Amino acid sequence: MGIMVFNDFPFWLRFAHFINLIFIVMLIRSGIEILSALPKLYWHDNAIPGKEWIRFTKKKFLPDFKKRVWISLEEEESFPSWLSLPGHKNLGMGRHWHFFSIIFWILNGAIYYILLFTSNEWQRLVPTSWSIFPQAFHTMMQYANFNFTVHGNPYDPIQQLAYFGVIFILGPFMIATGAAMSPAIGARFPWYPKIFRGRQVARSLHFLGMVGFVLFIIIHISMVMLTNFPENMGNIFLGKATSLGIAIGIFALFVLVVLAIQVWATGISLRNPRFVQHKLGYVIEPLRRILFRKAISKQQFLKSDITPFFRANGYPPETKEYKDLLENKFINWKMKVHGLVENPFELSLADLHAIKKEIQITEHSCIQGWTAIGEWGGISMNYIISRCKPLANARYVVFYSYQYTEGEQFYEAIHIELAKHHQTILAYEMNGEPLDVPHGAPMRLRIETQLGFKMVKWIKSIEFVSSYQNIGKGQGGHREDNMYYDMGAGI
Repeated sequence: MGIMVFNDFPFWLRFAHFINLIFIVMLIRSGIEILSALPKLYWHDNAIPGKEWIRFTKKKFLPDFKKRVWISLEEEESFPSWLSLPGHKNLGMGRHWHFFSIIFWILNGAIYYILLFTSNEWQRLVPTSWSIFPQAFHTMMQYANFNFTVHGNPYDPIQQLAYFGVIFILGPFMIATGAAMSPAIGARFPWYPKIFRGRQVARSLHFLGMVGFVLFIIIHISMVMLTNFPENMGNIFLGKATSLGIAIGIFALFVLVVLAIQVWATGISLRNPRFVQHKLGYVIEPLRRILFRKAISKQQFLKSDITPFFRANGYPPETKEYKDLLENKFINWKMKVHGLVENPFELSLADLHAIKKEIQITEHSCIQGWTAIGEWGGISMNYIISRCKPLANARYVVFYSYQYTEGEQFYEAIHIELAKHHQTILAYEMNGEPLDVPHGAPMRLRIETQLGFKMVKWIKSIEFVSSYQNIGKGQGGHREDNMYYDMGAGI
């Protein structure tokens, strides 16, 4: 797939080519980091352990909590930093770099498309005759005989088909499959993930697309070096052919720049993750708010869709307070509602059962990548809001858990508008049965446009606040505080 170009390639095309490679490498590496959180791929949304079609781990887990209760965090692998960005079980940073890179990769691609079709450059890439396929086969035979001096106008048939496929098929395919994994998009448009037969199939297809990009890059660079290297390198960066020495210098400089950017991004993410969390968040968060802030869940599955196995995440509380409540089957449990409200109050399990029960069958999307469908029964957060009457300055709702991790109480904050959504409920039943301990007994939060880490389990109390900056480490949740996740989990 060597580049046999004329010296009239415009500057914008050469610049877009350079920017594209920088961000596609970041996307691949950060994508591998995201994959490390669940290094298994499935062809069904049940994502049952042992049913994956490929896995990148030696760990094995049985889908049976009766033999051993395990959590999905145990499935994670620690990929090295030379491979993933930033590596070493840093999913939060991986997601930040992935979403940051995709913004600029799509922007670069959109500008490229516009300039391509407002000029004559599209004629280099778009085949205009079916004869290109037999010509490509003939060219392939020449390549097989190590004859790389195949001429084209300006590309040979295989080059033209390869570039066309990557630019107009593989690129949009990656965007489409990536969007199908978004819980906000899936909840708002339940039909969309079904195009790909569910999120897990979209995840598998997205991975295969990434493999396609990696193979293309390897072959592309190899063919650039094998087919008139000085002319190719000169045309790629200078717009005209150059000498072998200058071509080698350009290639070395290009490689060093790409490597330097990757080394810098990895190093700063591992040394100062809070800095990266905030700086990349300044770019990601405004766009997320525009696209997903008002996403409304419309998903509702059938009982026949309920997953036979539903992973648990987070180790159950070990405090004496929780163990005493569990021993007495939560008879003495009371959930406190307080903060910036007119009417603070407490609710027991008996009180909850006296309130109108909301039932919904929805798909759970974990930030690690697995999915499962369950039926949830409980009370609407709208009931809590209507009864406590939040004050005008109450902007966020904070859910506190009985769970403590390394001495810190688990909590998550959500915007009060998200709490008002009709599918935001406090669930005390799962699949028609009282909630069990691994899944959050006696009560857990369900927010169907968000990722699972926002759905606090083992709820102890609810507080209405004007700001979350003085709670925990001030990032909006325990995972945001300690694992550098983004608070906007809906993306």
